[in-house]
Amino acid sequence: MFEISTSTVDAGASATMREIMQQPQVWQELASIIEAGRNEIDAFLAPLLKLANLRIILTGAGTSAFIGEIAAPALSKSLGRRVEAVATTDLVSNPTQHFAERLPTLLVSFARSGNSPESTAATNLAEEVLGYNLVHHLVVTCDPAGLLASEHRDQPNSLVLLMPSKANDEGFAMTSSFTSMLLAGLLIFDGRNDHAIQALSSAASDVISTRSKEVELLVHRAGNRVIYLGSGPLTGLARESALKLLELTAGHTVTYFDSALGFRHGPKAVIDKDTLVIVFISSDPYTSRYDTDIVSELRTNLGEDHVMTISADPTGAGDGPGWTLEGLSGLNDAYLAVAYAVFAQLFGLNYSLRLGAHPDNPFPDGGVNRVVKGVIIHPLGTSQPSMSEDN
Repeated sequence: MFEISTSTVDAGASATMREIMQQPQVWQELASIIEAGRNEIDAFLAPLLKLANLRIILTGAGTSAFIGEIAAPALSKSLGRRVEAVATTDLVSNPTQHFAERLPTLLVSFARSGNSPESTAATNLAEEVLGYNLVHHLVVTCDPAGLLASEHRDQPNSLVLLMPSKANDEGFAMTSSFTSMLLAGLLIFDGRNDHAIQALSSAASDVISTRSKEVELLVHRAGNRVIYLGSGPLTGLARESALKLLELTAGHTVTYFDSALGFRHGPKAVIDKDTLVIVFISSDPYTSRYDTDIVSELRTNLGEDHVMTISADPTGAGDGPGWTLEGLSGLNDAYLAVAYAVFAQLFGLNYSLRLGAHPDNPFPDGGVNRVVKGVIIHPLGTSQPSMSEDN
């Protein structure tokens, strides 16, 4: 099992390691929180979901935006309506384009702290462009004292859902916060899913407790380029996984992400003889054919040892190197992303330690910040900028 040793503390990795290891327990606590608040959640959502023309937008910045990219396709299918993922960074810079349709809108905001300037700016701009009466806010956040939670806690058109306190990560990279908010977004709309919670917790615990040496070996086998691929919701996870490695190694590792089909259309040029490609295999029998096609192609081009698969079904992993996470068969890809993410987090952490970086604070000079600073929020319709406070 991963243990927080003295050497880990000295390497500046104790918070990140703790926050990765605790996730199975945090998810169990999260499920209890959502179940306890189910009546309030349903009372808030029910009248909105009755509106045939309701527009649902999942938003956030950085890793929090990728939650929407993973959850939106799955929720569109389960709800039988369009669910979109649009980052706050896009909503803030182009509000009149993204809010062009005057429709009833549910803006679901994901944020670890809620203190990034774009978090509150996006919710304010939605109301400014569409009008207060057309907008409702579901805020999913980890920090009860954050600006986003504080601004929406007592608003009649808002519901704030707080994650377990341990999900409010202290480390630089989002780990517990990411998986908890993703899982919350799925459970809020899909309803109680005890099987998924137990299966995800068990699979993640197995990865954490029994795969440590395999992760270390894979890291030491990896070259200086790591590519993550996935289809559908797992494309969003591939994006998050690439960012996690980039963050934790302080930008010293070349990373890239794409979909299984999209990778051939130019981005494949990034690979060289030192590249490791990690492919998240879809649980959908049709979609997974495209995943296994690119796996076979890349193994022919690079060699088997350069292509790693992560799957929930041993038949989908192919004959080369790969992990099957047991007990996840039958879960859709958005739920699988919660468990698959634990692998990517552990890989990024070990790669960072291999390079001698400091995962809890990879940028001690402040060049990149845990909470974004220095963003100017420009008033809509004027040419004079106003400077937001650094957070």
